[in-house]
Amino acid sequence: MKTNVILMLAFSTACLAQKPIDKYVESGIKNSIVLQQKNISLEKAIYSLKEANSLFFPSINLKGDYQSGEGGRQIAIPLGDMLNPVYGTLNQLTMSNSFPQISNVEENFFPKNFYDVKLRTSMPIINADLFYNRDIQKQQIKISEFEIEIYKKELSKNIKVAYYQYLSAAKAISVYENAIKVAQEAKRINEKLLNNGKTVKAYVLRAESEIQNLQSKITNSKQQEKNAQLYFNFLINASNDQVIDTLGSTELGEENIKNYLVSDLAISDRAELKAINQSISILSTVNNMNKNYWLPKLNGFIDLGSQASDWKYNDKSRYYFLGLQLDIPLFAGGNQLYKIKKSKLDIDLQKSQLMYMQQQLNLSANVAKNSIKSHYQSYQSAIQQTTAAKAYLDLIDKGYKEGINTFIETLDARNQLTISQIQELITKYDLMASIAVYEREINK
Repeated sequence: MKTNVILMLAFSTACLAQKPIDKYVESGIKNSIVLQQKNISLEKAIYSLKEANSLFFPSINLKGDYQSGEGGRQIAIPLGDMLNPVYGTLNQLTMSNSFPQISNVEENFFPKNFYDVKLRTSMPIINADLFYNRDIQKQQIKISEFEIEIYKKELSKNIKVAYYQYLSAAKAISVYENAIKVAQEAKRINEKLLNNGKTVKAYVLRAESEIQNLQSKITNSKQQEKNAQLYFNFLINASNDQVIDTLGSTELGEENIKNYLVSDLAISDRAELKAINQSISILSTVNNMNKNYWLPKLNGFIDLGSQASDWKYNDKSRYYFLGLQLDIPLFAGGNQLYKIKKSKLDIDLQKSQLMYMQQQLNLSANVAKNSIKSHYQSYQSAIQQTTAAKAYLDLIDKGYKEGINTFIETLDARNQLTISQIQELITKYDLMASIAVYEREINK
């Protein structure tokens, strides 16, 4: 009991410690319609393999035919012409009529009221194509698995980038709202000073203009936030108005950033490359199958059935029939040779695609790495600018209270601080987005 309580507490702590972005990635992967479709494709590939395996087993089919007809062509059998003279001679020798005269016979080609019902069991004995087909289906399953892995990685990256874009817009609103509170307080103070004749109306008007400007920026930021919310909720397959958690940890992890900047690129583990290599393997199997077109195919069968007219069923109607079917290709006008050449070209084309994909992924990884470096430098610079802007505002604000600096200078210092804070937010989340992109490129 005590152990269970400890495990529950540990689990609860882990859930609380989970970052919102991790929770959203899990939710997006779980609810993705595209992933559900790809899982269906994987399931179909598994059934295709089972179908390929089933071809190695015997197949049993119940078959039946019924035929009946009259007229048409007939065959004449001159039984009377052949036997009547003999029968006449025998009657004379025996002094009796024991051998009656018979008529000639005409038999129709069409059977009348004839049935044939049989249970056919057939089985491949020698067929190399079945083995090749099974191998192809096994490899097709792996390609479907790689496609799922690729989409999961891509969706995870897109969710992270969209989340950071939403945070950037949402946090910017907070900065502008804090700035507008300061501007409103400045307006109130200047209105009070104006009423006491200690300042000029221009300062009040300038404070009012600053408030209007900030309100306009808040409106724009809210629209950006709304658009980012719509896109993010679309990615995780949630309702458009679902509230996004912004209270969790969004630490940069500077140690990871530094490691990324000095580490070598590692793209060899990308699922895209594995999928192309698997495609090359499938094409190689097809090529081998085409090369071995000359191998004989041998099938065996046995029929157990009954056939007779007028629906009779007895010892004479019952039968069994068995046999072997051999197929050895000898000549087809060069058809198979052309197939071999085509399959070889398919392999060469896929290998070329593999080389191109390697170069493309390597380029993307280098660009993503350089993007981290650039955004990291911009973020560090933005932090320094914010620190300097805060110090400058404190200095100017102190001078304004002592009558050394003007109100315009305080407004300018506040604007510089607001711009620096916004820039710091933008560069921070741009950096986090670039990290998400880079981690996708190195398949992390």
